Amino acid sequence: MRYIDLRSDTVTLPTQEMRDAMYKAEVGDDVYGDDPTVLELEEYASSLLGKESSLFVPSGTFGNQLALFTHCQRGDEVLLGDDCHIVAHEVGAASVIAGVNLRTLSSTKGQLNSADIESRIRGEDIHFPTTGLICLENASSNGQVVSLEYMKNIYSISQHAGVPVHLDGARIFNAAATLGVQAEDIAKYSDSVMFCLSKGLCAPVGSMLSGSKEFIAKARKKRKLMGGGMRQIGILAAAGLIALGKMRLRLHEDHKNALLLGTELAKIPGINVFMEDIQINMVFFDMSGTGYDPGRLATELLNKGIKINPPENGIMRFVTNYWVTEDDIRYVVDCVENIVK
Repeated sequence: MRYIDLRSDTVTLPTQEMRDAMYKAEVGDDVYGDDPTVLELEEYASSLLGKESSLFVPSGTFGNQLALFTHCQRGDEVLLGDDCHIVAHEVGAASVIAGVNLRTLSSTKGQLNSADIESRIRGEDIHFPTTGLICLENASSNGQVVSLEYMKNIYSISQHAGVPVHLDGARIFNAAATLGVQAEDIAKYSDSVMFCLSKGLCAPVGSMLSGSKEFIAKARKKRKLMGGGMRQIGILAAAGLIALGKMRLRLHEDHKNALLLGTELAKIPGINVFMEDIQINMVFFDMSGTGYDPGRLATELLNKGIKINPPENGIMRFVTNYWVTEDDIRYVVDCVENIVK
């Protein structure tokens, strides 16, 4: 049975072109640095991000935590939003791996107040931890895209204070599509960037960490320490090359379908869609006005061949992706309408 999967864009299956490329991939031992397909992927990623060097890593969480581990000394303090992925969905890894303290700041739809950042950067004092890093997201894990002007402003503050910036750019190509810019236009306002190949780009595994040559050289050794020293991973990198070469160029289609999905769901009485928040491929809505238990919706839709996540804090999230068509969206809306009635 074919399912329509709206749980996340992490559920995307590799395309046939990816499968063929993986089968034929030329490989070597990446720990020795001689897997040609990985080297090609890392060079391509660097060129798209405008960075000197890149490193293939198993996942987005791995890439973010490796960045913290590489930038910071144990006991350092990291400034970041209270709703960002590193805080909310990475299992408290920063305390285990990098041994850093996460100092969270209030976030308004993925955006931090610059004055809050300036006031939280520590001066030299025997009682204070060192501010080792500022972390930003674009696009945010809540679907928000922040402006280049915002990124530039925060980066200026960080440079003045001598504190590096790491960008969780898991969906940086979605953000670029929304802003109408290239990914490097976003990435230039950070010292390191992580982005995912395995979300809307359809690759089966992997993320990239990009930065200066010196930073990536340090990160490569720490990747080995974390158990990420993989061997013949050109098989996976081959899919990543197609993800970057082709799939990033069609993300606007997912955004268009998300807007259609939100518009049609909003027509159902009792469903409040946060239309202003549909900036990439995510649709958030509150269905409490229907009187229907949102916890049951996942079970009812599954019976109709549709996969969704249960609500989080009472809010539902549907995510469009390459394998969800316009016809699928209309079917989903019809199903939701019939169920809540």
